[in-house]
Amino acid sequence: MFISEFKIRVRYSETDQMSYVYYGNYAQYYEVGRVEALRSIGTSYKALEDSAIMMPVVQMNTTFKKPARYDDILCIVTKIKKKPDVKMEFFYEIYCNDILINTAETILVFVDKKTMKPCHCPQWFSDLFLEFNLLS
Repeated sequence: MFISEFKIRVRYSETDQMSYVYYGNYAQYYEVGRVEALRSIGTSYKALEDSAIMMPVVQMNTTFKKPARYDDILCIVTKIKKKPDVKMEFFYEIYCNDILINTAETILVFVDKKTMKPCHCPQWFSDLFLEFNLLS
C-alpha cells in the first residue's frame, strides 16, 4: 500500500455560515491529496497530460464524521491500495488534531486525450508503484 500525507490550513473562504468547511470543498482536499501523492513519487498530472492522458474522476464517496472549521490544520492521508490499470482508486482520511473527521474514495479513469476513450495507464506510470508492492 502506498500512503502519502499532506497538511493544509482551512481558509475562511472554505467555510459556511456555521463556520464549518462547506461540504463541496472536500473534493478539493481530495484533489490536493492526489496531486501531492503523485508528486511524492516523482510525477504529476502534468506529466500524464503531456503524455496525452487525462484522469477524470468518475466516482466519489464521502463520509463526514466531524466538521472542520476555519484555521484548522487538516492532515490529508491519501492511500493507493492497488496498482493502476484502466482506473485508479484513491482512499482518503482527513484528520484534524489527530481526530478522523472525514473518509472518502475516488475512482479516476485513464483517458486518451485524442480519442477521449478509456485506456490503460502508461507503463512508466504503473512502474512508479512497483516499490510499494501494490496488488493487481
